[in-house]
Amino acid sequence: MIQNGQIIEGRGGLYTVLNDAGESFILRAKNRFRREGITPLVADKVRFTPGQLEEHGWLEEILPRSSISIRPPVANISQLIITMAPEPLPDMLLLDKLLVFARQQQIAPLLLINKADLDEGLPFELKTAYAAAEVPVLAVSSVSGRGMARLITLMEGHLNCFAGQSGVGKSTLIAKLTGLDLKIGEVSHKIRRGRQTTRHTTLIQHEGLRVLDTPGFSLFELPGDMEPEHLRDYYPEYVSKQANCRFEVCLHHQEPACAVVAAVQAGDLDKDRHARYQQLLALQKEKWSNRYA
Repeated sequence: MIQNGQIIEGRGGLYTVLNDAGESFILRAKNRFRREGITPLVADKVRFTPGQLEEHGWLEEILPRSSISIRPPVANISQLIITMAPEPLPDMLLLDKLLVFARQQQIAPLLLINKADLDEGLPFELKTAYAAAEVPVLAVSSVSGRGMARLITLMEGHLNCFAGQSGVGKSTLIAKLTGLDLKIGEVSHKIRRGRQTTRHTTLIQHEGLRVLDTPGFSLFELPGDMEPEHLRDYYPEYVSKQANCRFEVCLHHQEPACAVVAAVQAGDLDKDRHARYQQLLALQKEKWSNRYA
């Protein structure tokens, strides 16, 4: 009998699926998925046939996805919890890439500052810089418990995915939230960079919370098939101003009478975020020009 469920883990061509009753099954994907170029992803909602006795069952159908990430491979995220910390040094360009990805996929972003007790100024700086970008910012500490109750409230009702640099404490936070003993990495004091500890994507469900423990977002890159002029569409603070630009298709780069550039120069928009936008725009132009290479 065909059942409905959700993939919680995939390894070596085998997929662990929970059905609606919370029962776990090990399944294989039918050959037609490979022929059709479809790869089952963790968090996919599926229809499947359970196996008999010791036999594995079969994935029959992947239901429509609300969002998709290819690298790392995961589906149906509804909230992206972009996690930063005073150590390692914040990768602000990665933060802006992840925000563009969230807007593209219509995923709610949440900017989480872990280890906030190490630098009380960082949460304030990020709240100020991203206020116009419509990004909520929450300061937490997995050690002291600061902000954790609020984080749980914000996570309820979402399929949450933690993303960010290695070493910012994502696995520690997930362990605190779920009570699971996850492998925890440390920050290298020699190079001030985190070590990657998560190797496989897993969907964890605990007391109403649904959390994806996911490797790979620390190396995230925007897709090369996105036209450069569309980058501006994923900056809410630019969308609200670009109707006042002289040119309808203004890239907010070197065009005359650009309302966004004027707002940056006036201090109404964060100049460092705009500088990173210019950097991402140049990268997308290069990717777009080489898309058939």
